[in-house]
Amino acid sequence: MHADGYAVGRKNCLFVGSQTGGRAAAIGCTLIETAKLNGVDPQRWLADTLACIPDYKITRIVDLMPWNWSNHPA
Repeated sequence: MHADGYAVGRKNCLFVGSQTGGRAAAIGCTLIETAKLNGVDPQRWLADTLACIPDYKITRIVDLMPWNWSNHPA
């Protein structure tokens, strides 16, 4: 992990504006870091996942998690 990423994130989150904004920022950071920890490109994973969600069965949503997505085609 790169320490500078957290410092930048901390500075950027200083003025999120509300608890809801802070919660959304925390969720976003968690998703990105989870993808990184699983060796997945966060931007590719998130773009693909967001595109798949509307047509995806809720019972199979675990398939879209970063630890299951690593072999997913681009």
